[in-house]
Amino acid sequence: QVQLVESGGGLVQTGGSLRLSCAASGRTFSSYGMGWFRQAPGKEREFVAAISFAGGSTTYADFVKGRFTISRSNRKNMLYLQMNSLLPEDTAVYFCAATPGYTTSTASYVYWGQGTQVTVSS
Repeated sequence: QVQLVESGGGLVQTGGSLRLSCAASGRTFSSYGMGWFRQAPGKEREFVAAISFAGGSTTYADFVKGRFTISRSNRKNMLYLQMNSLLPEDTAVYFCAATPGYTTSTASYVYWGQGTQVTVSS
């Protein structure tokens, strides 16, 4: 069992930056690949970024490449998402999640946080 809690969301202007954090507890954090997903009102949940067990591999959705960076600290049981050059279309609830593997598919993630709101104003 893994418990995940996101933090760091808020209101930012277009072009600004935010750093999201996800604190993990329970089973060994390093045994899981981790991902960030987001969901805007009335839209499906979509993949944002993923990182492998030890942090050596990362994958990004095309709409965030060059702007967002995913990272993790297994020593601290923490997952991060650095978001730069934010756009109004980035407005959504952002979720962290854990999977036994390394994947971009929402269906493969078995543990989810409650989400943190990110709002980007024009």
